[in-house]
Amino acid sequence: MAKEGAAHIVWHPTTVTKEDRQRRAGHRSCVLWFTGLSGAGKSTLANAVEQELNRRGLASYVLDGDNIRHGLNKGLGFGEEDRKENIRRIGEVAKLFVDAGVIVLTAFISPYRSDRELARSLVEAGEFIEVYVKCPLEECERRDVKGLYEKARRGEIGQFTGISAPYEEPIQPELVIESSRQTIEDSVAAVLAYLEQAGILTYEKKHDA
Repeated sequence: MAKEGAAHIVWHPTTVTKEDRQRRAGHRSCVLWFTGLSGAGKSTLANAVEQELNRRGLASYVLDGDNIRHGLNKGLGFGEEDRKENIRRIGEVAKLFVDAGVIVLTAFISPYRSDRELARSLVEAGEFIEVYVKCPLEECERRDVKGLYEKARRGEIGQFTGISAPYEEPIQPELVIESSRQTIEDSVAAVLAYLEQAGILTYEKKHDA
């Protein structure tokens, strides 16, 4: 049931459009959605890609799973419903960044396909780029400097993805990065090559209204 007063809320259109902001920035905006197991290298890759985008003078911003839980999503747990709300909020925030003309990079486990598809549905076709950072569970555990997998196996952490909670692999991601086989340099190059091929890194006249 809608909360009291919700029926009276009307969307107020802005004078400056997303296209105006993209034109000013000189490139298109999109969501680079990095998904994968804990320890797969999502945050490392997202930050490395943003470093290159920034070097090129492009507008970008990283939304990191751990960082977001210190503020916007503080108080949410790791049960299925809280995980869904976590990703729903991030999807909405990512949509705002796209509207602002920014390339937004999100680094979240986001274990459920339905949640990732919900985030995709919030933006226009071609603006959601799912990057599956694929890494074997054994390698993720080996890399785990925080000791989270060990704690999860001892039962000290409940609902831990890959151990006591499921991870649903993407079926048709736009890009797959095998972080246990590809160097960070090659991985960044692969993401940037995709963005170039998709026409994200420039704002062509064909996009003008």
